[in-house]
Amino acid sequence: MTLTSLSARTRPTVTILSPTRDELSTQHSLLCLANRGFPSDWTLSWTVDGSSRTGASSPGVMEKDGLYSWSSSLTLTAEEWSSAKEVTCQASHSSESPVTAALGTANCPE
Repeated sequence: MTLTSLSARTRPTVTILSPTRDELSTQHSLLCLANRGFPSDWTLSWTVDGSSRTGASSPGVMEKDGLYSWSSSLTLTAEEWSSAKEVTCQASHSSESPVTAALGTANCPE
């Protein structure tokens, strides 16, 4: 097992998981995963077509290698989802440039 040097800043990898076909008729739950970042105080934020949205975020969890993972969920109504073109999740830290993942809603199941 290799522990990351605690002085090394590491930008996480950010991924958005799209809603399943089963839930598309009522609501659309999106999950943003930020993995293998350091230090622990990165924050996750959402935008829908450029407008800020409030998600439910979890605190960072330290993995065995000393790096952290975070998650945030965002739920949109069926109407919000059908009118949206792009959803983004951004991991931010005061001393690093942000890491962003984008999901084009046209590429997701109807």
